Amino acid sequence: MKTKDIEFNAEDLVRSAETFAGHLTGKEKLTLRTKTLPLPRPVKSVTPAQVRAIRKRLNVSQPVFAAMMNIPSVTAASWERGRRKPTGAALRLLDIARRHPEVLIAS
Repeated sequence: MKTKDIEFNAEDLVRSAETFAGHLTGKEKLTLRTKTLPLPRPVKSVTPAQVRAIRKRLNVSQPVFAAMMNIPSVTAASWERGRRKPTGAALRLLDIARRHPEVLIAS
């Protein structure tokens, strides 16, 4: 395996510290060009039983659960019956609701 020598560059270090200080004070916007952030882990798909368990843990009906998730009632029912699978942002929100159900209840 090749190794690469890392050269200390004081100017880069100072610039980095100044950029971070600017972000903390609200003067600079933190972007991926200035900072590399770890992405959240991918969310595994959920089964109909898991969707139902999340809803029951919240102790709400399907229409109320749908309103909390900001989805049509028919979508929530389809998830619980296995006709459709949640994807994208809904899947991420279900994962959060599974771990922290109070998030959906908070106003």
